[in-house]
Amino acid sequence: MKLDGAAGSDMQESLMKVGVPGLDDVLGGGLTSNRLYLVEGTPGAGKTTIALQFLIEGAKRGEPVLYVTLSETARELRGVAQSHGWDLSGIEVREMLPSEAALEPDEQYTMFHPSEVELSETTLRILSDVDVIKPTRVVFDSLSELRLLAGSSLRYRRQILALKQFFAGRQCTVLLLDDMTAMKHDLQVQSIAHAVLRLEQISSDYGAARRRLVVSKYRGKQFRGGYHDYRIDRGGLRVFPRLVAAEHASELSQARIPSGIDSLDALLGGGIERGTSTLFVGAPGTGKSTVAVQFALAAAQRGECAALFVFDESIYTLRTRCESMGMDLTPHIESGLIKVRQVDPAELSPGEFVHLIRLAVVESGAAVVVIDSLNGYLNAMPDERFLIVQLHELLSYLGQAGVATLLVGAQHGLIGMQMQTPVDASYLADAVVLLRYFELDGEVRQAISVLKKRGGAHERTIRDFSMTATGLHVGEPLRNFRGILTGIPIPIDGVHPSS
Repeated sequence: MKLDGAAGSDMQESLMKVGVPGLDDVLGGGLTSNRLYLVEGTPGAGKTTIALQFLIEGAKRGEPVLYVTLSETARELRGVAQSHGWDLSGIEVREMLPSEAALEPDEQYTMFHPSEVELSETTLRILSDVDVIKPTRVVFDSLSELRLLAGSSLRYRRQILALKQFFAGRQCTVLLLDDMTAMKHDLQVQSIAHAVLRLEQISSDYGAARRRLVVSKYRGKQFRGGYHDYRIDRGGLRVFPRLVAAEHASELSQARIPSGIDSLDALLGGGIERGTSTLFVGAPGTGKSTVAVQFALAAAQRGECAALFVFDESIYTLRTRCESMGMDLTPHIESGLIKVRQVDPAELSPGEFVHLIRLAVVESGAAVVVIDSLNGYLNAMPDERFLIVQLHELLSYLGQAGVATLLVGAQHGLIGMQMQTPVDASYLADAVVLLRYFELDGEVRQAISVLKKRGGAHERTIRDFSMTATGLHVGEPLRNFRGILTGIPIPIDGVHPSS
């Protein structure tokens, strides 16, 4: 597994599971035990959720755990737990909040600065609880309160160093939560912490806010660098580690996958190869999605699994449209050989989408994956600047897994030479199949051709193509005229195209 960071002496030390799905993978296996860690993020990013999952994981393992809260009440924490369906009975919660008496005038300090009294009292109460409970996992929520109590940056740093030294001799792993309300990035604590996890949430112009996580530091430990999308649902926080295709390289055979239509397979030189990607491009309605589904249907008929990720139409519409052409998906969907997932891009991050595809390959053993369409995938997430790079990584991973990937891309326009492809992924695909409209005898007809195929030889002809109640039909090569791709064919040597 190729990770970031440097190998150090503590690589052999025991690793503590965090209890957050996907996060241990990012951290290279988990957290090194008996160290102090910083989790920072703006309010609402999910720091408390991670902290509770961390402690719940320890409680499940029979460990004594402690949650020290300086900002939220125990009742508020129980409310967070109930929203996720969690039980906090195995977690000791200590409130270090000012009492109501602190509002009385007689309780205001006159000879001493409040930080000189309150910080000492808070620290003594925390250390006393730790000596009694002897926890193996501790969470401090949040550092903003300690920072305010300290009064000065020097005293604050010394206080954090003292806490680190105190816990170092007590076999305890500590998470410090920082809501970043006092400053954007607390370099004081970052320099002291053994590792730093930063949670970010980005609001888009439309749709749900995107959340992502980055490990900015992990001493002596290899980890997965870069940003990783995550999601907070009922049940907790789930991280979707960034995909690195090079970690999944394997030897594959170049077996061909037929479509079940002899003339289409002949056009493609025998079918498409396992471990390759094929892009079906053309105007809307030319049959791109239907051809892609035909390959998935043929795979299911052979007993192989296929996964369809649909952006642009509902599952009901897809099934109805295919049934009208004699392509009945229902029995294969019910048997689990064809899995259809309707994707709502406004609610789905790129990292989660990649995670869903990986699940289809790893858990369901999908041999064919259809993404319909690239326009819906890329255009629905315009703020993502590196989606093409991520798509390249995804196609590389699927290729190394031996999956035949079918991509659907719609062009702007309907007919003529002014067709435009808003998403140019042709250089990423191993094969490109073009479907076009053309006019003939007062009718709008369709044509299909293969422009590119890295997996082997293919026909250079342009064939007639149609979709009827009996299925897809790929006709004979259209040799009697030229200019098909312009949309208005011209007969050759006076021979009418239909003759």
